[in-house]
Amino acid sequence: MHLYNAWLPPPVAEETRKEKESFARVVSSVRDSFRADDPDSVYSTLKWVSVVDLFMKAKSEVSLEDINAIVEVGLEIFRISENKLYAQVRWGNLLVRMLNKYRKKLSLKVQWRPFYDTLIRTHFTRSTGPEGWRLRQRHFEAITSLVRSCRRFFPAGSASEIWSEFRSLLENPWHNSSFEGSGFVRLFLPTNSDNQEFFTEEWTKECVNLWESMPNCQFWNSQWAAVIARVIKNYKFLDWESFLPMLFTRYLNMFEVPVANGSGSYPFAVDVPRNTRFLFSNKTMTPAKAIAKSIVYLLKPGSSAQEHFEKLVNLLEQYYHPSNGGRWTYSLERFLLHLVITFQKRLQNEQLNASTGRLAGQYLGQSERVSFVNVLLKMIDRGQYSKNEHLSETVAAATSILSYVEPSLVLPFVASRFRMALETMTATHQLKIAVMSVAFVGRSLFLTSLSASAVKPADLGGDDEFIDLMMVSLSNALLGMDANDPPKTLATMQLIGSIFSNLASLNDNIDELPFMPMIRFSEWLDEFLCRLFSLLLHLEPSSVMNEGIHSSTTSGTFLVEDGPYFYCMLEILLGRLSQPLFNQALKKVSKFVRTNILPGAIAEVGLLCCACVHTNPEEAVTNLVEPTLMSVISSLKGIPGTGFGGRGLSDESTSNKAKPSISPALETAIDYQLKILSIAISYGGPTLLHYKDHFKEAIFSAFECPSWKVNGAGDHLLRSLLGSLVLYYPIDQYKCMLRHPDAPALEEWISTKDYSDDEHILRPKWHIPTAEEIQFANELLDLHFRSALDDLSRICQTKIHSDPGDEKEHLKVTLLRIDSALQGVLSCLPDFIPNSRNGMVEDPSFLIAGATGSSVGSIALREKAAEIIHAACKYLLEKKSDDSILLILIIRIMEALGNYGSLEYEEWSNHRQAWKLESAAIIEPPINFIVSSHSKGKRRPRWALIDKAYMHSTWRSSQSSYHLFRTNGNFIPSDHVNLLMDDLLNLTLHSYETVRALAGKSLLKMIKRWPSLISKCVLAMTENLQKPNSPEYAVLGSCAVLATQTVLKHVTMDPKAFSAFILGILTSSHHESLKSQKAINELFVKYNIHFSGVSKSIFRTSNDQLDGQDFSALVSQIVSMSFDSIGLHWRYNLMANRVLLLLAMASRNDPNSSSKILSETAGHFLKNLKSQLPQTRILAISALNTLLKESPYKLSGEEQQTLVSANLQEIGKSSLEGELTQIFMEEGFFNETLTSLSHVHITSDTESASSRNYGNSSFQSLADKSITRFYFDFSASWPRTPSWISLLGTDNFYPNFARIFKRLIQECGMPVLLALKSSLEEFTSAKERSKQCVAAEAFAGVLHSDVNGLLGAWDNWMMGQLQKIILAQSVESTPEWAACIRYAVTGKGKYGTRIPLLRQQILDCLATPLPSTVTTTVVAKRYAFLSAALIEVSPQRMPVSEIQLHYKLLEELLGNMCHSSAQVREAIGVTLSVLCSNIQLYASFHHNLSHEGEDMDVDNQLKEQNWVQNLVRQASEVLTNIQHTNQSDNLETKRNNISSQNGHLNGDSQDDVKWMETLFHFIISTLKSGRSSYLLDVLVGLLYPVISLQETSTSNKDLSTLAKAAFELLKWRVFWEPRLQDAVSVILSSANDTNWRTRSATLTFLRTFMYRHTFVLSSTEKQQIWRTVEKLLIDNQVEVREHAAAVLAGLMKGGDEDLAKEFRDKAYKEAYALQRKRKQRNSNSSQSMASIHGAVLALAASVLSAPYDMPSWLPGHVTLLARFVGEASPVKTAVTKAVAEFRRTHADTWNIQKDSFTEEQLEVLADTSSSSSYFA
Repeated sequence: MHLYNAWLPPPVAEETRKEKESFARVVSSVRDSFRADDPDSVYSTLKWVSVVDLFMKAKSEVSLEDINAIVEVGLEIFRISENKLYAQVRWGNLLVRMLNKYRKKLSLKVQWRPFYDTLIRTHFTRSTGPEGWRLRQRHFEAITSLVRSCRRFFPAGSASEIWSEFRSLLENPWHNSSFEGSGFVRLFLPTNSDNQEFFTEEWTKECVNLWESMPNCQFWNSQWAAVIARVIKNYKFLDWESFLPMLFTRYLNMFEVPVANGSGSYPFAVDVPRNTRFLFSNKTMTPAKAIAKSIVYLLKPGSSAQEHFEKLVNLLEQYYHPSNGGRWTYSLERFLLHLVITFQKRLQNEQLNASTGRLAGQYLGQSERVSFVNVLLKMIDRGQYSKNEHLSETVAAATSILSYVEPSLVLPFVASRFRMALETMTATHQLKIAVMSVAFVGRSLFLTSLSASAVKPADLGGDDEFIDLMMVSLSNALLGMDANDPPKTLATMQLIGSIFSNLASLNDNIDELPFMPMIRFSEWLDEFLCRLFSLLLHLEPSSVMNEGIHSSTTSGTFLVEDGPYFYCMLEILLGRLSQPLFNQALKKVSKFVRTNILPGAIAEVGLLCCACVHTNPEEAVTNLVEPTLMSVISSLKGIPGTGFGGRGLSDESTSNKAKPSISPALETAIDYQLKILSIAISYGGPTLLHYKDHFKEAIFSAFECPSWKVNGAGDHLLRSLLGSLVLYYPIDQYKCMLRHPDAPALEEWISTKDYSDDEHILRPKWHIPTAEEIQFANELLDLHFRSALDDLSRICQTKIHSDPGDEKEHLKVTLLRIDSALQGVLSCLPDFIPNSRNGMVEDPSFLIAGATGSSVGSIALREKAAEIIHAACKYLLEKKSDDSILLILIIRIMEALGNYGSLEYEEWSNHRQAWKLESAAIIEPPINFIVSSHSKGKRRPRWALIDKAYMHSTWRSSQSSYHLFRTNGNFIPSDHVNLLMDDLLNLTLHSYETVRALAGKSLLKMIKRWPSLISKCVLAMTENLQKPNSPEYAVLGSCAVLATQTVLKHVTMDPKAFSAFILGILTSSHHESLKSQKAINELFVKYNIHFSGVSKSIFRTSNDQLDGQDFSALVSQIVSMSFDSIGLHWRYNLMANRVLLLLAMASRNDPNSSSKILSETAGHFLKNLKSQLPQTRILAISALNTLLKESPYKLSGEEQQTLVSANLQEIGKSSLEGELTQIFMEEGFFNETLTSLSHVHITSDTESASSRNYGNSSFQSLADKSITRFYFDFSASWPRTPSWISLLGTDNFYPNFARIFKRLIQECGMPVLLALKSSLEEFTSAKERSKQCVAAEAFAGVLHSDVNGLLGAWDNWMMGQLQKIILAQSVESTPEWAACIRYAVTGKGKYGTRIPLLRQQILDCLATPLPSTVTTTVVAKRYAFLSAALIEVSPQRMPVSEIQLHYKLLEELLGNMCHSSAQVREAIGVTLSVLCSNIQLYASFHHNLSHEGEDMDVDNQLKEQNWVQNLVRQASEVLTNIQHTNQSDNLETKRNNISSQNGHLNGDSQDDVKWMETLFHFIISTLKSGRSSYLLDVLVGLLYPVISLQETSTSNKDLSTLAKAAFELLKWRVFWEPRLQDAVSVILSSANDTNWRTRSATLTFLRTFMYRHTFVLSSTEKQQIWRTVEKLLIDNQVEVREHAAAVLAGLMKGGDEDLAKEFRDKAYKEAYALQRKRKQRNSNSSQSMASIHGAVLALAASVLSAPYDMPSWLPGHVTLLARFVGEASPVKTAVTKAVAEFRRTHADTWNIQKDSFTEEQLEVLADTSSSSSYFA
């Protein structure tokens, strides 16, 4: 039995034993209601889903067979309910919860294919069903989580099936199907033990290659990182050593951090289509979790993973520092968090499995743990005082977990940090974090110092240090309580709570507590209480106390609002005190409470008293409650009463005396005391019985007081008193029951997972009401519930008050008394008994146990209340309908009467929020190496678990009867519920919004519990929408109720409600006001978003349906509303059209419905294309895209090959053809349609690229947008390849328009083409851009339609048309025509691999060279068209003709690279990058496939290799020419002093520059497009030109700008073997270039290059690079020297410790020798300036490489550096700069770090800064 259930109150805990059989009953009911042969029976199982879920949440003990049975039934139901998305969502989510909970105990086998089919059918096809996108999104989430949960149950062999299924999608990395493929691989690939033989080294290699094929795309990275992480974790036998450099390079480069002043994010990310991102919900952030998981599971003894990890952290740690925050902080924080969590999980698994020890060789030993924790401490050290809250809290939590693993490392670190924070009090947030850190490691500190078996850290000089730390923090805690600094105060309270949760008991007896010698505890306690009282006196209430019944007792200050720490701390402290100490505290508290009245701190003082009473009721009640109670009674005695309090009216009070009144000061005092009392007695229980009469007296007087404020306080007192008498609550919660076996002074904490039933000693003691308490409670109910009800009916029936003011007051007090009694007894007052349909009263079955307390009152009492309240409600609505206080009170009473258990539910859900704040201070992780005790789950103190068990009990009591009557159709709600519901229905239409909202909430709960009431509700509400004279507020109220999920779900099932709902909305256009229209609008949008189909019974014919319209009548009524002509507002026209579309789509799935409806609807929407209303046109497009499906004229793949013109008679006709043909044959139909569609295209110059949704729709208001956008175009995800070519501009091409024309032609054949031809020709040559847009869309649809007869039409007129478009002079519509061509050559099929009929013809037409007379714009346009078309080709499957075309074009482009126009050069560069990458991918693919009879010509292969070498060779020649020209040019300029340099560049050199520009365009677009992985050899060959042309002479500005752009992009590129050596050799040679600017640029490139490649460079290559940079320190150019020093400082940070150490020592030695020489020779030495500068810079680089730490070598280096301050200029500035930077970065911690220096060294340092810096 689960701990929470074992610890329930004894009466309830007994009941829970029956849950096993009640679950078995539920399982058999589910089986009975589901029949596999009838898919519709799925709906009848839905009501059981929440019931099964109930048992999960209640943690009931159920038998495993039943679980197995329900999971199997659930999977079967999921499989069978194909189009029933809603059913799949409900069952899917339930199955996920069950599989996750019982995953280790179930033995199932689940097939993966059905899930995949469902996914594809529902989310990845073009024509999706009518379901709303919100439902679709929930469905996607449900099915993906279900697959994740079922992966472990996939049978053997699934992995290879799944891999072979999706491998083909990954062939072309530049097609969007590869994103889907990677998403599917990540989702489906199982890593369970059945499939382990699939994962081999070959597979890993293939994976890594695929990962490499798309650089710089976080979506792609996160998919592969996740797959690899799972494989690493689950298969320990794989050897990863050879992959480590590759993996860690990947991981490092996935963190987008700024390297060497670069930018902190990818300069261009590959564009992942929106719906893929939406479906495979991935953050576009770094996949920190997967990286952390991989790293932790890669660690094993003897593996080099630990070294790699250290290097990774060395590079990343600087970004954790508070001064280096940025966008990357979030992913770094997640990384640290997941590293710690995964490490903890791994250790836990290894400790629990240590006994079986199959793979014990791979477990982490002591040394591995130490080195891992050491590395983590680096990050923790940097991030501890981060300004980012998340990071600093994560760091504290991480410290807490690690302190149980390696206390000897972590605890000294925390101690030193805490001392530092106390010394540097400058930043207050530091102190808060330091206190929090100590609180989080409190338990490990105690265990380390107190337990007998703890491993003692030897070097700490005993345990005293930790105990000192505790004492220091405790005494500082007293100073930390400060009313002006909430965060610090809360942290302090958390610390005190944490310390005392550990200690078993607190007293002054020193022997027992070895660690409190320095404090007498009683003195500390006195001091603590003084501080606490002064804190309470200075609190400022956070908000003005709001008057009225809503002012809860606790609208407290930050102590109560911002977390549970204050109350927990008091409870723990008081609970642990020994008796004498408790008495001492109690005296002080009672004195404080008696002498102060603090209206601003009611809740806080109340909780203080409550904690005292909870700890020791007898003492506390006499000392605290009694005095307060007496003083209240005496204050109230002197006040004249109103007589409304329930003692009956005295005669004279009705006469016309002056109204009794009360002074404000007295009112405040009484209010304060009553509220304090009400909080203090919450847990009083039987001790309160002694003061029975006093309480009665106080409550009566409070209700009779003439002040509403005091009445309210009386209400609190009554409520609290009833609660403390009849409810179950734990007592003795905070006493220590079990001491720690190793450290008797400490309490042993408990884990819920290790709990066994025999530990009775730990069970909480519950307050079980005694007979006297129940009797007293019943007495109170008689006085304030029964008699108040009688008063109420008297007031309403016999008007006893002449004065309406009196009447209102009397009503208010009476209702308040009723409400108060109900809120006090909660569900202890028995519930109504439901009626049953067949008249027999049968006992409802039992589901789960739960009770709030002992039963009081009777059912009759509740029934009486319902009747009287019903009458009172009528009266109030007639007479006092404008009094919101009365109405709100009466709604609260109805809520308590009608919705049994909802008050407990609310209390539980509020309390849940407080659990979310549960701090790490009271959690002991499952692994504990301090005392070597490991458990299955987290351990918590007993009091925290009791708290959870108490809340669990509250939740159970709210649920125990909630579902009883929902599942059994035999029960109907009792008449009293119906009465209350009618009242609530009226109140939801009230004119006050607050009243409507409250009533709506209650009504909703009621109809949820009694589903049979919903249809009544819907009919009543829709009537209000239809009625012409409904007031605005009635419309608003109705919409609010109708828009709830409960109602929308019901509408799906109930045909009558459905037609009422639809017609209600569509006929509500007469409500003029803006608010009503907005509400109706939102209701309709919500209906669409959540639409889940309509009930099957609606399609049945109307013979047996006497109670309403049949389906076809409904359709025709809607059709009549959806024409423009009838003058409805366009929004209603749109809604009608939308409903029509939904119905048509829903009827398509039903066999009974006629196809007539479909064809009529399709015709209707075709006509609507030329509608006057733009929105309706857009909807018509969406509709046609979904309705035109059959396409009989389309040629299938086989026919395309043979191109047999089949006889048209053989082709079956489409069911829609007749209707449609008739419409489009009308005269001028297409002309009108195209014109009206062209109005949708709004072109504006400012339009951003992101506005792909229907032309930015700038003519719509927001409300209208929501309504036109509900057709969520998931499927129109064309283009299917990433769009990155910027020179195409932003187009206004809407693929859905093109698709309509395509579908129309496929549906009705060639007649459409003939009808369309003339309009097309006219629009193509139109002047307006919007008409050209439509023409482009129509033409694209025609070209892509693949129907029979298309080839003839191409020869006849289309080819000429296309040539005309290419040669047209106008440029503004180029983007649309480029998109048109791109659409026309797009591959067919889901993954774009089938070739469309006309692709070859279109490409040939584009490849035909232009006549020589055309303008450059036309030339550029043709290249743009070509690049657009070539993007769409699938390179891996190109037929021979396409390959030949590629080579032909390659020759043309390479020959044209010196074109005179810049625009054309850019177009050539882009087209070239597409061409070359296509060729390379094709080659790599066919190289792998080995040529089986491929007719690849030999010379093709030669060509293919040659162009790379030729290009690189030519580039170097051209570069030499340019550099030569530049030099001669400079000389000539100097010689002749001529300013116009261009005159000198001869023609050849001009051509060279142009050629180079084109080449740079090629490089830039290769990198931007994400295609660079296949062109690495070219890129490496072109590195040198890019580096050396950064700074060319002024004549070639454009060239150097392009070179800089290419340079920035190249910095992000990672080169792999074998290209890496080539890159290194290029870099080394250009570092020795004759031009100093090239050397400097090389250094810039080196900084990022070394960072990106630090794991893959071999040690020799690294050494070569270091040597080269060191040489540049004594370069003859000053700039190069300084740059080299900066680069070296960066290199030293980055990991290679041995190289760095060697360099530092050498630098020190040389500088020292130099210093000695200078002294001897009095600085007139022969040393060159460069060599001195170089030596000093080497020192400076060493100093700057340790920005925040103080390693042992640093003081010597920095002092030596400071001695050079007397040198001449470049040396002197280098010294002062470096020392100033050193001071800046070490300023924070200088107080502590200066101890590392000797006196003399400090003096030398002071000398350098004194001259230059006046603020040192």
